[in-house]
Amino acid sequence: MDRLLRLGGGMPGLGQGAPPSDAPAVDTQEQVYISSLALLKMLKHGRAGVPMEVMGLMLGEFVDDYTVRVIDVFAMPQSGTGVSVEAVDPVFQAKMLDMLKQTGRPEMVVGWYHSHPGFGCWLSGVDINTQQSFEALSERAVAVVVDPIQSVKGKVVIDAFRLINPNMMVLGQEPRQTTSNLGHLQKPSIQALIHGLNRHYYSIAINYRKNELEQKVC
Repeated sequence: MDRLLRLGGGMPGLGQGAPPSDAPAVDTQEQVYISSLALLKMLKHGRAGVPMEVMGLMLGEFVDDYTVRVIDVFAMPQSGTGVSVEAVDPVFQAKMLDMLKQTGRPEMVVGWYHSHPGFGCWLSGVDINTQQSFEALSERAVAVVVDPIQSVKGKVVIDAFRLINPNMMVLGQEPRQTTSNLGHLQKPSIQALIHGLNRHYYSIAINYRKNELEQKVC
């Protein structure tokens, strides 16, 4: 309910009875900034796993209410099928995070990523269940999907998702309105819409931010 109220942005009537059916939700203009290192590692991991799906954890920080920064990623040991990956191994995850703390890494888990080799970016039923477990720990957790086969030089097929609060669906409200063209927001594919985009989950704009060293090289 707290998340519902926050997404409603204090709209009149929200939480005090059903709001007008045409009342839009506030646009947070939230963006996911993915570092070059994290993007490269996700693509390399995804291509190495073809034709199977692979998955991993994303490390970074929630900078503010509008920004999620992905600094690094690491692969998770699991097997997948053509359309789904198994759940995250909690034992491996705990050990890896403990090792990261020992090395002085300050980043936290901001979500997870997995590959869809050749069939676009969307969340399957299994993916939605996995994302629910991440959002139970952090309601702003993000699920990133990358297609290593459709990705070519100069164009990465990638998208970021978060689940829609079912309470909002009962009220008939959209999770957010996208009024900003900043970042990289994928145009919804027919396949993604069929698999629940804008019904069970929504897309978040992705941007790529280079660090000072990368900017000097480029």
